Amino acid sequence: MHTEHIRKLLAQKGVRKTRIREAMLALFFDKGYALSHADVETLLPDEFDRVTIYRTLKSFEEQGLIHKVPDDRGVMRFALCPESCTHRQHTDSHLHFFCRRCGHTYCLHVHVSEPALPAGFKAENFEWLAQGTCQTCSSKQ
Repeated sequence: MHTEHIRKLLAQKGVRKTRIREAMLALFFDKGYALSHADVETLLPDEFDRVTIYRTLKSFEEQGLIHKVPDDRGVMRFALCPESCTHRQHTDSHLHFFCRRCGHTYCLHVHVSEPALPAGFKAENFEWLAQGTCQTCSSKQ
């Protein structure tokens, strides 16, 4: 479904094309929400081992393909980056939305203003997390 886009994205980021890289990116595109290492391991075919998945996630993060999404449960998840992210800088200052019903975390690209910090404080990044009910779960009510 996303094969051509994935191949172009890998080439644009300078990442060698392999079956696991294509499969993992397709998984992120198909799901549309942040995935943990365990999620990826469960959703991919058994032919890909835990260490290879870990290394691929790390490589994707380093190349600006995905970014970390912490949640209030202490589980580190990963989500697709905007195409403006690079291996030098992630441009992912956006809102993360955690659905309390289904447990999925979504990246919402809405404008969020950085707060003015007191004198002497310098933020390097902000992590925005909202919690509630996602669109899918809300429509099931």
